[in-house]
Amino acid sequence: MKRLPIVSTIVVLLAVVTMIALGIWQLQRRDGKEALLASFARNADLPVIAFPDPPVGERYLFRRATAQCASVADITRAAGRSVDGVSGYRYLADCTSETGSAYKVEMGVAADPGFMPVWRGGSVTGQMTYAPNSAPLLQRWFGGAAPDRLMLVATSPPVAGLLPSRAPDPSGVPNNHLAYAVQWFAFAGIALVIYGLALRRRMRGPGAQRS
Repeated sequence: MKRLPIVSTIVVLLAVVTMIALGIWQLQRRDGKEALLASFARNADLPVIAFPDPPVGERYLFRRATAQCASVADITRAAGRSVDGVSGYRYLADCTSETGSAYKVEMGVAADPGFMPVWRGGSVTGQMTYAPNSAPLLQRWFGGAAPDRLMLVATSPPVAGLLPSRAPDPSGVPNNHLAYAVQWFAFAGIALVIYGLALRRRMRGPGAQRS
């Protein structure tokens, strides 16, 4: 009978412990996420406030706010849907506040692909949500990215010809931490089973395979 491979066993056990720790971490995050989702639901019913400057802070998500866009640097578009379910393009304005902070305003939706709104800024009222984030997913997971910035989804489009965008919905924010925890625990169990089978085969030796 062969001896137990010390190095390989240590490596596998360390990997299993790490996966179990990640599973426990996800369970802890689930509890925090449930409380956060409850606060998001409450935010939608709170009074209108001034758009935060600088535009960061998860606690403001889904709250109604007003902003003063001092200037517009650019207007881009992406696929979107209006509050009435009309598919088209949503228009995002790159705004600068009076203090110099940059943020985005989702101006509204147009079904005409050739439509390009002209807006030079002004007052806008809407609901706060996360702005598009181009940082890699792993960088955001492990805290290397800048804080997520907020944008304002206008409830009254500031430009004629645009339909109001579909309002941000707190119920659309996922809470997948339990599923992630189960996955990590499953990975740990699978790793132990596979390594256990490999050890059994090693301990029995080649002669046992021919019998």
